[in-house]
Amino acid sequence: MDQTPHRPLIIAHRGASSVAPENTIAAFRKAIEAGADGIEFDVRLARDGIPVVIHDATLKRTNKADLAISDLTSKELAAIDVGSWFGRRAGFSQMEYASEPIPTLADTLRFLQDFRGEIFIELKCGKGDLDPLASAVCREVKNLRLASQIIIKSFRLAVIPRVHEQAPRLRTAALFAPKVLTLLRKRKHLVEIAAEFGADELSIHYSLATRRLMEKARIYGLPVTVWTADNPRWVKRGALLGIKAIITNDPARLLARREELRENG
Repeated sequence: MDQTPHRPLIIAHRGASSVAPENTIAAFRKAIEAGADGIEFDVRLARDGIPVVIHDATLKRTNKADLAISDLTSKELAAIDVGSWFGRRAGFSQMEYASEPIPTLADTLRFLQDFRGEIFIELKCGKGDLDPLASAVCREVKNLRLASQIIIKSFRLAVIPRVHEQAPRLRTAALFAPKVLTLLRKRKHLVEIAAEFGADELSIHYSLATRRLMEKARIYGLPVTVWTADNPRWVKRGALLGIKAIITNDPARLLARREELRENG
């Protein structure tokens, strides 16, 4: 059986979030069942200093509650339903995911303990909680067997040196959104900034992925992952550009396209 990973790798954005509520164990299970090469998710600090897996700073979108994540403990968050909203939005049964809670980082890594793919953990933080979140995450993951599979990323690039200081084994990625071009004249400058902060990889919105940027990234030895690309055309484009991985809400769809391209030579 061919054990060589095919490129680009297909990474499940917040789990298989096209078919299950994002950032839940259900979404991570669906990603594994689809055969995803990796899983990406977000973490924030709960009030008790425990990292929990959720994207937004509040529960407005996923629970319709006007509550901040930072105002609730991890135990309180574990009792909150963040699955029913997905059923209402996607046309699934509301009951199918009604019991899905907000997992802690520890819960999630325990679930993924036998997973062999890459694990991208995005730190969602401001200036005030950057250090506490980075420290809490590093404490959780630095001694795990999974540590070699983990990549820590953030839009807050100051996270990168903090992680390298506390957990040298962990890889890091500098995260950039399209709006960064309002500050920089050229995309290739992203590579230089990432290198200055000591990032091991680049994680960029797919609209920023150009041949010139990829050439610059190769010079600096920085693998490039793009997010969040759901169009299967990105599989071939990613391969031609030399992109390491594609983060997508629909891993099954992009995996099918990659297999089709491989079979057709």
